[in-house]
Amino acid sequence: MAIDSDYVQQMATQLASYDVQAAQAKAQRNQTSYQSQLDAVTKLDSALKTFKSAASGLKSNGSLLVNSATFSKEGMATASVSPTALSGSYQFFVKQLASAHQQALNGLKDSDLTGSGSLTLTQNGESFTVNMDGITSLADLAKAINAAEDNTGVKATLVRSNGEVSLVLASEKSGKVNEISLSSTNAAVQSAWDGSQPLSPARDAEVYLGGEGGMKLTNSSNTFEDIITGVSLTFTQVHQSGEAPLTVSIDKDQKATQDKANTFINAFNTLMSTFDTLTASGSEDSRRGALAGDSSVRSIESMLNQLIRTSFGGKSLVDFGISADRSGKLTIDSTRFEKAIAADPEGFDKLFSGKGNLLETLDKNLAVYTNSTNGVLKNRKESLNSMLKRIDEQFDTIQKQYDMYYSRYLKQYTNLMQTMATMEQTAGMFT
Repeated sequence: MAIDSDYVQQMATQLASYDVQAAQAKAQRNQTSYQSQLDAVTKLDSALKTFKSAASGLKSNGSLLVNSATFSKEGMATASVSPTALSGSYQFFVKQLASAHQQALNGLKDSDLTGSGSLTLTQNGESFTVNMDGITSLADLAKAINAAEDNTGVKATLVRSNGEVSLVLASEKSGKVNEISLSSTNAAVQSAWDGSQPLSPARDAEVYLGGEGGMKLTNSSNTFEDIITGVSLTFTQVHQSGEAPLTVSIDKDQKATQDKANTFINAFNTLMSTFDTLTASGSEDSRRGALAGDSSVRSIESMLNQLIRTSFGGKSLVDFGISADRSGKLTIDSTRFEKAIAADPEGFDKLFSGKGNLLETLDKNLAVYTNSTNGVLKNRKESLNSMLKRIDEQFDTIQKQYDMYYSRYLKQYTNLMQTMATMEQTAGMFT
């Protein structure tokens, strides 16, 4: 049989591959296993953090209870209601909305600004001064006012009409207290201010509790913070004299509260589904989970299953119609939930939001696994990454071994090829 260079290379490749195939196959199996575990642990970590975040986000102003406001007429106001607000009904008559001060300085020209001088703007007892040295245009003046480091809240802009330019000063905040006053050592600027045109007055909102002629309430903004304990109202329209007042009713919003309960349930069940996927035992029709039989996952599941059955503040989830089924997923009996919430809303709130409550305990216990500094899953991922790094090093070693074997076999078969060629030449001398 003739031996050529292709045959030599083929044999060297086959024999070298055979010599390293056992070590290579083992390294590949380990790499696949470690990578699958790392992907699964990363997915578990993400699922736990997602659940943790969803659970922590349930508390609005420190409570799971939701209060809401209803209005006798839409479009008159909006409300922000805290869980501490007491149920009740209130009437408001809006006589006046707050507005921000705007004043137009007409007739000023760029040429009026040449030379020196300054102007001082005052709001709410605080002033700031703009040095006009070097300012030669209205645009420069507006820019200097807006850029002043100690600006109290005055914005300057230019308005143009039919070739005329006006400098308009506007307060950033509404209310009488934020009215703008101006004084200037520049005669033209002072004259323009003295004859300036009011565009919008600095005005407080004026509202009457109990209807027209009731208790007068004033505010520099149209938003009355905590106008009633736990309730902030923003008024958007005024009443006409003799018009019926706006009735604002504050009450518990059971639907919104149940929506929060459902958010917790859905987040919990999503986490349980992730556990099911990662720990699946496998069958003919399904793959075995990368974390099947994993002690960490079993520990987390056990902790969660125990907590959802634990009483906090004397109440447990089952008292509000929330229970776990045979698969460990949570379900809610809406009818039972509504009755329990109506009878004991504070008990539901304490279950989730009191000190050492369900959410706080969940957060604390899950942090053992999800902590980004020394959490169990962080350490697990670091360990798996180290193993994968060692596998990469093993592949480098196997490649070096392969190269050594290949070189040795290539040399041997090259020598054989040369020997056979010499023999063939010698044999040819006797034919």
